[in-house]
Amino acid sequence: MISRNTSNQQPGLFGLKHSNRDFTQKDAWGKNCFNNSFPASLCSYLYSRNIDNIYIKLNSNLEVEHSSINTAYFYGINPDSDNLFYAFETQFTPYQQYLIGALPRADLVTQQRDTGSCLQAVEVKLTALPDHSTCDFIDESLYGCEIVVRPDTIVYLACSIAEYFAQDINLLKSLIIGNFEEIEDWTEPSEVITHLSSMFDSLRLIMLSVVAVQKPSVMQPIWKTVGKSPKLAESCLDVFVWSNLAFIKLILDSSKLDSKPNKTITIGRHIRAVVWLFKMIYDFSQHYQFDYRKIVSIAYNTKNDKAFSVNGRFTNFYMRSEVLRMPRIQKTEIKEIILGGGQNLLSPERRFDAIICNSSDLFD
Repeated sequence: MISRNTSNQQPGLFGLKHSNRDFTQKDAWGKNCFNNSFPASLCSYLYSRNIDNIYIKLNSNLEVEHSSINTAYFYGINPDSDNLFYAFETQFTPYQQYLIGALPRADLVTQQRDTGSCLQAVEVKLTALPDHSTCDFIDESLYGCEIVVRPDTIVYLACSIAEYFAQDINLLKSLIIGNFEEIEDWTEPSEVITHLSSMFDSLRLIMLSVVAVQKPSVMQPIWKTVGKSPKLAESCLDVFVWSNLAFIKLILDSSKLDSKPNKTITIGRHIRAVVWLFKMIYDFSQHYQFDYRKIVSIAYNTKNDKAFSVNGRFTNFYMRSEVLRMPRIQKTEIKEIILGGGQNLLSPERRFDAIICNSSDLFD
């Protein structure tokens, strides 16, 4: 088991013994670093406490259900192994074969130190609980987290599907129903809209065919505050892990948010994300590769800085549980995760960083 000796004077994060970041240096604690390195450490800490992550996955009817997944299975290696290397903001090279052009970087790639082989690609979404849409609820079981999805997340989900069918492309072709060769210009909404229902049907058939082998994909740590205040709740930290199929279902379900009664269908961010995902998988079925940069440049008159977002009222359905209501890690334990005065190197530019920076009592 990893030692939780907090007397170490070197700044660091629990369990992250070997990584491509030097946590004794301030630049390793910037906003774009902390938001994926702290979650990786939190997962390792949960493992040391014999606590499994909450696993959001799909059953055989493509319905969401919760189970548990330990960090060793999620990472592909025991977190206490000296052979584990945390590669942050790194390409998951096994997926490169499915893409034309360079593969985008994943938030975290776990690797074996002795061979350098990649074990798991992890998309990390550190989320606040409650968000602006749920913070006024009296019943805390209704609290939820906003999730913002990057285009790169869509790419990695598509690659995870391609991996299933790399050795049987004909099976994938048989699951894609519709006349998509009729679409001459994928950037033209009127050409795409008439084929949306076939895209949804095809994606569901693909998901049903691989539901038995769905795999963990997205890590979503939560940090809970007291309502809308900047004060951490006593029980404030936990981790949810989404399977690739559960997260795809979130994307498919979110498309309903683009619907407007009695109006012509338009392609908003949520439907566009479905089109992106389908087009990547469809192109793979035709050419064994897809050009993700070209696909995500299909904007449909919407900015493509992000794929889409969903608020806590929406995500509560997928995450509602006793753990969401009362996370299992106490705020008094943060000093066992952030070590050696690391909090003093934080740049409080985001809410969680700022709360830690301004809560010196956490480290007394």
